[in-house]
Amino acid sequence: MSEPRPGGRLPVTVIGGYLGTGKTTLVNRLLRAADGQRLAVLVNDFGTTPIDRDLIVSSDGDTLEISGGCVCCSYGSDLMDTLMALPAQRPDIERVVLETSGVALPGMVASAVTLLMPYRIDGIVVMVDVETVRTMAEDTYLGDTITRQLSSADLVVANRCDLVDGASLQETLAWLAAETPAARILPTTRAEIAPDLLLGLRDGALPRLSATLTTPGAPDAASLYDSLELDVPEGIDVAELGRRLSAPGTGVLRAKGILNEVALHVVGRRFEIDEAPAGARPGKLVVIGLRARLDRSAVEQALQPRLSTSLRSA
Repeated sequence: MSEPRPGGRLPVTVIGGYLGTGKTTLVNRLLRAADGQRLAVLVNDFGTTPIDRDLIVSSDGDTLEISGGCVCCSYGSDLMDTLMALPAQRPDIERVVLETSGVALPGMVASAVTLLMPYRIDGIVVMVDVETVRTMAEDTYLGDTITRQLSSADLVVANRCDLVDGASLQETLAWLAAETPAARILPTTRAEIAPDLLLGLRDGALPRLSATLTTPGAPDAASLYDSLELDVPEGIDVAELGRRLSAPGTGVLRAKGILNEVALHVVGRRFEIDEAPAGARPGKLVVIGLRARLDRSAVEQALQPRLSTSLRSA
């Protein structure tokens, strides 16, 4: 195994989903919106995930240099070898995005990545096409793969919402919620997603609100989201706060904050509590959700200190 990377393990976001869901568009949007982050995007095949030509600075075999300091690598059948070699070849890389093939199981890929010392999993994102996902899930040959892809998701990106009517969309979103009880579902069109909703899901740093609520090439993306930055009372029960923010009905897509000298991360319907990064500023919680669904009163209620006190004594 590789030696530990100075400064900590590289975070890896795994993006999965069956063919035709929009993963290519999503990867290109992430590269356009890197905003100074040095990303390494690993794709199974350049032929199946074409990178926008105007992003490419140069090419060298299975590696493309992308504007803004990013790199795109084609790993074919040698994913683990590519990952093992990457830190030495590109010590400047800050984050890895791993796009899997349409028939791969992103949960199994993520488990394999965690065996490599330089890396940690930052989140599993699964894309679906709302027009086809229910039909595909019933397919004799592909159905099992699609349901297993969904079962590992922290976040389900329900893409191409513009292709179905309102009733069909709501039915599909309800079906996805039943199939993925541990994930949040993000409806979108043309993969117009704020990058901070996908990257850095379990990092200690608070998201940059300006980057979170804007997406290059999608001028109306800001209208999709609400973001709350809230003060957190001292001594709050962080675990109970995580449970309340990740509960169904809050509308929270993502939340993070440095509280009581620990870092709370809410992704989908899961939450984690980690050691706070050195120098992090405590006492603030940032919460992001869809504008029409984020329940501000539920979020504010979760922050009330009396809740943690009463629940501990119950």
